Amino acid sequence: MGIPFLQMAQIGAYVLKQKLTGRQRFPLVLMLEPLYRCNLACAGCGKIDYPDEILNLRLPLDECLKSIEECDAPVVVIAGGEPLLHRELPEIVAGAVARGKFVTVCTNALLLEKNLHRFTPSRYLNWSIHLDGDAEMHDRSVCQPGVYERAVAALKLAKAQGYRVTVNCTLFNDSIPDRVAGFFDEVTKLGIEGITVSPGYAYERAPDQQHFLNRSKTKQLFRDIFRRGRNAKAWPFFQSKLFLDFLAGNRSYECTPWGNPTRTVFGWQRPCYLLGEGYAKSFKELMEATDWESYGVGKYEKCADCMVHCGFEATAVQEAFARPLQALAVSLRGIATEGPMSPDIPLDRQRAAEYVFTRNIEHRLSEITKSEPASNHLSAAE
Repeated sequence: MGIPFLQMAQIGAYVLKQKLTGRQRFPLVLMLEPLYRCNLACAGCGKIDYPDEILNLRLPLDECLKSIEECDAPVVVIAGGEPLLHRELPEIVAGAVARGKFVTVCTNALLLEKNLHRFTPSRYLNWSIHLDGDAEMHDRSVCQPGVYERAVAALKLAKAQGYRVTVNCTLFNDSIPDRVAGFFDEVTKLGIEGITVSPGYAYERAPDQQHFLNRSKTKQLFRDIFRRGRNAKAWPFFQSKLFLDFLAGNRSYECTPWGNPTRTVFGWQRPCYLLGEGYAKSFKELMEATDWESYGVGKYEKCADCMVHCGFEATAVQEAFARPLQALAVSLRGIATEGPMSPDIPLDRQRAAEYVFTRNIEHRLSEITKSEPASNHLSAAE
């Protein structure tokens, strides 16, 4: 199925409105992280390496809704951590839907079955279930046996109850193209609405640093996968065709970090979902006071290998509006898996990485000790 027509139409109307008003930087997706706590400890995750004082924090309902209104992006992706650990998640989702937002909740699905009754199926609500390949691949990725089987069972239940369901798949350098293609075939047979796929990003604090992809390996991996799926036409990707074409090395893109602004328990994260280099107190401050030109491939060492959708999907959407015939051509002919790749951005002028994780944590812990955190400590929906 892929992205529903209603969602594409509303996002298209939103982008057109921004263009007509001359707005240069605008968000497409709000990445809302109302907590960092998770019930898994995946080796490739850089989101859970915090002291308990921070892992116990929850972004309250009123702040979540305020952030949704402040950003006003047409899509809200609720991630974490594990969002289902937040007891106010149903109210956050309902509030976003009531504001006409398309809501995607990213979940490992371990708590989904026991919490489905707290939500209402809607064309505006999508469960994005984390599956990094088949049972062996996924359970290895999340460092726990049996997770794949439980997640697929929850996926089937959600579909049976009338919910929109997609799969979110992150690939690493040990991914085998034949197995990934086979996995895409299997989840497609389940009747899911779409597949979101992305190469893993090398979080500096992730326990496993050995299995992240660099850009050249990413492009070859996706060409090898798409070649096995009849140019990816057989699979219902929940992403733009131009972004998938970029993953296969057929386009050279710079990222659009403000396209997916991130709101966390720390504030508005600079510059993007993947990099926490500082925090703004408001969306307006994030957009106006961030040195956007300091980040991106070829500009900053930490960005060198990134090809993740939260940075480049917005770029692909912008190109689709600027060059609609190119987008149509890729949709009709499929993704090229042979021939020369587009030249990549040179890295010889990028600035060195700054490691600010510890400083940010110390600052946040200091703030916690100076204020009463009780209002932000909401019990989990376990």
